[in-house]
Amino acid sequence: MRAINAKQVSLFFLLLTIIVILSLGTVWLVLGAVPLGDFRGVVLTFAWVILFYCYAFAIYRLFLHFMPLPEGELSEGSRGEFAAQVNILFYLLMFNSLIRTHFLPVPLMRLVYQALGTRMGANTYSAGVILDPPLTELGANCIIGHDAVLFSHAIEGRHFALARIKAGDNVTIGATAVVMSGVIIGDGAIISAGSVVLKDTVIGAHEIWGGVPAKRLK
Repeated sequence: MRAINAKQVSLFFLLLTIIVILSLGTVWLVLGAVPLGDFRGVVLTFAWVILFYCYAFAIYRLFLHFMPLPEGELSEGSRGEFAAQVNILFYLLMFNSLIRTHFLPVPLMRLVYQALGTRMGANTYSAGVILDPPLTELGANCIIGHDAVLFSHAIEGRHFALARIKAGDNVTIGATAVVMSGVIIGDGAIISAGSVVLKDTVIGAHEIWGGVPAKRLK
């Protein structure tokens, strides 16, 4: 695994500082003079948390606009690696608490994933975890089962690469399944619960895959 360097950490904390200042300033401007009674502290804290993540989504997407995550092998010291490492900091320090817990209901998680850059068709929901939202595309009427994991990055020693996951319409990914980077899933395909789909696997339309590693069953 490659170390996250001081420049990457500095940029992340600069963006984090902007998010904190914007969220605190907005709370003060909007609610600072409002008489909130005995629940003032609770209301202000709750409002700040909501605004913090709203600004975090906006700043994160702005960061990705100027430094998009490139697909393929990331050479050390490259601009692509820099963007990917800062993206990891966003995930680990800010969005992990939203994505990896079951505190938020599934319909609300759809909005969170879309705010983070996931392309999701109509009536598509995830009860699992999408670790790389900007590099994940899901068609309409898809379901990701409980505790399934989709990740579009590959970190193997010094090797670091990104590859988009694409799923068509009416795809089912079973509970606790693992889908690795670069996987393409055709319309109507089913991935059985507990399966592990290896990198760059192509699953055809209406196929059923299962097992560790996953293979075509039907």
